[in-house]
Amino acid sequence: MASVAGAVGTNVSLPVLGQTAQPDTKWVKSVCRFCGTGCGVLLGVRDGRLVALRGDPKHPSTRGLVCAKALFLPKIVQAEDRLRRPMIRKNGRLEPAPWDEAMELIASKFADAIRRHGADSVAYYGSGQAMTEESYLANRLFKGGIGTNNVEGNPRLCMASAVGGYVTTFGKDEPMGSYDDIDHARVFFLIGSNTAECHPVIFDRILASRAERRDVRVIVCDPRKNPVVSMADVHLDPIPGYDLPVFHAMAHVIVRENKVDREFVERNVQFKAVKDGEPVKVGFDDYVKFLDQYSPQRAEIISGVPAHLIEEAARLFSFGPTMSLWTMGLNQRITGVWANNLIHNLHLLTGNIGKPGATPFSLTGQPNACGGVRDTGSLCHILPYGRSVKKPAHRAEMEKLWGARKGTIRPKPGLNTVEMFKALGRDEIKAMLVLTTNPGHSMPNATPHRDAMGKSRDGKPFVCVIDAYPTRTTELADVVLPAAMWAEKTGVFGMSERRYQLHPQIIDAPGEARSDFDILLDFAGRLEKKGVVPRGYIAGKFRTTDDVWEELREAGKGTAYDFHGITRERLRRERGIRWPAPTTDHPGTSRRFVKGEDPLRDNGPYADHELAPGETKFYAAPDHRAIVWLRPHKPPAEPVDEQYPYVLSTGRVLEHWHTGTMTMKADELKRAYPECFVEIHPEDARKLGIRNRSKVRITSRRGEAVIRARVVNIPRPGMVFVPMHWDDDPSLINRVTIDAYDPGSKQPEFKVCAVRLAKA
Repeated sequence: MASVAGAVGTNVSLPVLGQTAQPDTKWVKSVCRFCGTGCGVLLGVRDGRLVALRGDPKHPSTRGLVCAKALFLPKIVQAEDRLRRPMIRKNGRLEPAPWDEAMELIASKFADAIRRHGADSVAYYGSGQAMTEESYLANRLFKGGIGTNNVEGNPRLCMASAVGGYVTTFGKDEPMGSYDDIDHARVFFLIGSNTAECHPVIFDRILASRAERRDVRVIVCDPRKNPVVSMADVHLDPIPGYDLPVFHAMAHVIVRENKVDREFVERNVQFKAVKDGEPVKVGFDDYVKFLDQYSPQRAEIISGVPAHLIEEAARLFSFGPTMSLWTMGLNQRITGVWANNLIHNLHLLTGNIGKPGATPFSLTGQPNACGGVRDTGSLCHILPYGRSVKKPAHRAEMEKLWGARKGTIRPKPGLNTVEMFKALGRDEIKAMLVLTTNPGHSMPNATPHRDAMGKSRDGKPFVCVIDAYPTRTTELADVVLPAAMWAEKTGVFGMSERRYQLHPQIIDAPGEARSDFDILLDFAGRLEKKGVVPRGYIAGKFRTTDDVWEELREAGKGTAYDFHGITRERLRRERGIRWPAPTTDHPGTSRRFVKGEDPLRDNGPYADHELAPGETKFYAAPDHRAIVWLRPHKPPAEPVDEQYPYVLSTGRVLEHWHTGTMTMKADELKRAYPECFVEIHPEDARKLGIRNRSKVRITSRRGEAVIRARVVNIPRPGMVFVPMHWDDDPSLINRVTIDAYDPGSKQPEFKVCAVRLAKA
């Protein structure tokens, strides 16, 4: 079993293919390619090859730490099966083809669909792994050039509920705190976050903080006893999908025991409920009455968490300063936005916000889901830097900046991810561009969505995939384009704490591979020549990602995301800057909304000269007051029943990342977990006659998988857990998961569905 944290120090580097980091190795600062932690790294280059990676000890947030996955990136980049030439499907097979032929085919298919069926017959599906400049360029092309809001990306599957939670509570997206808060928090509340394996460098900082300060306490809310539980002072283990009553019960205790920060609430908070489908203001007394139905004893009946543990957790939380951290266990739910709101509620009630160590902090799964997709507005309902497609003023602002024809940006949101792939299956989407992601593996209820992508055998729809490796998605495509990755191109990643960082090109891409940015430029130019995008809309305006960054700075200027001071020169020189940073001399912001720390609170359109230094006011929220929401409990989309009596939840392991496209290229990582597994509680295994290593058939109303059992006291009884990384058909667990989604965030409920189990 891997170590709990999995983070390693700065003096470790990995030789690649027998090479070692010799004295003539050149070291270049960059940022890791994996999760949203944004670890600073140093890349060793010799003779035009990437030969080693180590943590950057000068990085202010990650301090020289990297995880095991990162160390193998040099090997992964040089994998033998990298895609090197464009391929076109001919007679049922993908065959190598010249770039011009492939690009002309793609442009023709898109142009024909737009002319014959309208702009909404085409779609773009991007990624939190693409560079900021790439996502922004695609968003600009499809929304302002083609005129469709069918722009989505895989962050819809992982972070959309966090976005919805931040926006509905505070008015704008992204955490207001930073990793600095880890050093000041006395209480950590980890909810649905296997931080030890999914964000090991963050977990290592928490461990270090606890070792240095003996008064630090940890609350964990998770139905699994994952490695994080090893350091928990209180472990809350709700039945999957039934944790909202736990959060309400914690608020009930906080109110009952007079632990509410009355002064903070009166100055900064408003209360809202939803009646007849519309939000309405209510008072504090109404909120207290609402909480009466969620006493710890009542919450215990619904959630399975003992009342005394809920009370203990509430008292610890209110003690503070408290930092909450969460990921997919909270987000991948049909109540994901509500669950996020309830965590924010706890912080607002206790005043645990805007102070060192006190912040609700959503951790991100991909390296650029924040900076590249959320911030640039590259989802179907939003526009860059907090703008919405529904607001006429916001559409007009972007049309002016982009030089788009007036009225090009549609006021109606496009199709969200699940509906987009359903529309593909119905032939309503005629052409789709998939960039740097693997929906043929990662989509929930994968079988019909895979069928939708593979229908092109009869000529419709048309699917083009841009990627660096063969995947379960490239195998379905009509055209596959080979992409440069990470160290083979220059661009910006935005990490979880709002730090924008530059990763420079230091090596060449293999074969004929090109950067996604160059492919998008080529694609846009061809669409202009075919008359479906205005001439000169993109062609001739941008040559490099530096050019796009300048427009990005203008797009963010004057908004709540203002990073106009983060110039390309600064990014090359510094180890990232946290926005807001409106001027070139601003060092970046550790905590937003705080007078004296947030430059937008001190100057400009959000300035408030009546606030005292250190005071918080939520300038992006209605009436500058954050919202405590009265969100009722709602069960999962598919509760267990007699036919399907077990709950399935999915997740990750330390050594692998997402669909394993990259990490499976390193034998050392593969050996740590050579095959997929399903965790089954010993009580359930005895009932079913399942032993360790037995093959288990996991069946839902949508599909099945056959996976070897790991009989362990990690999941709670009645629950099974499967990591999502393996792509072979017996183990492709997303054939089993459900694609029901949160009505607000449109994020699917990967974490809860009903299954039955049988020995295979």
